[in-house]
Amino acid sequence: MYPKPDDAAAPYPRQESAPATGIPMSGTGRSGGVGPNANAYYHQPAAPTAAAFAMQAPPLAAWSTGLCDCFDDCSNCCVTCLCPCITFGQVAEIIDRGSTSCGASGALYALVMLLTGCQCVYSCFYRAKMRAQYGLQEAPCADCCIHWCCEPCALCQEYRELKKRGFDVNLGWHANMERQGRSPATMPPLMHPGMTR
Repeated sequence: MYPKPDDAAAPYPRQESAPATGIPMSGTGRSGGVGPNANAYYHQPAAPTAAAFAMQAPPLAAWSTGLCDCFDDCSNCCVTCLCPCITFGQVAEIIDRGSTSCGASGALYALVMLLTGCQCVYSCFYRAKMRAQYGLQEAPCADCCIHWCCEPCALCQEYRELKKRGFDVNLGWHANMERQGRSPATMPPLMHPGMTR
């Protein structure tokens, strides 16, 4: 019933550009249903490439301060140089939107620092999370490289960025939400009292 693929004398010309859909075009071809195109099948045009439908990502914003602008906030610079776990804890609480406290994040940072000396691996994940939340560029280089080479500068830059975005990092997430007139996202809903005896 169907011609074999190795038949050289096929009754109709093959079109290799697009797959056949199986919809016969009998009687609707150019030859009116007579001739070599009478039994031809409708061929769909090739599907557009995925690149045609790719959505453009929004442009990434630059950091509000440079990596080496540590002395823009001298008090934070001194705290970060003497005890980076404090600055990290404050930044982590804001980035986590209050799901972890400043004390817990700072203590975990200090523990990783004391046991392994690779606290930069832990803190670079928070930098990446912050960049994703606020659409910031990965500049001047990769997050892990920045935290590996200059951990205090990276923590100070993250602190200043949150400050420029309206957060008082010293207050923490919940106090910032109250100050801005919003309820914190982690508060449980208010429950009405049920029936009593």
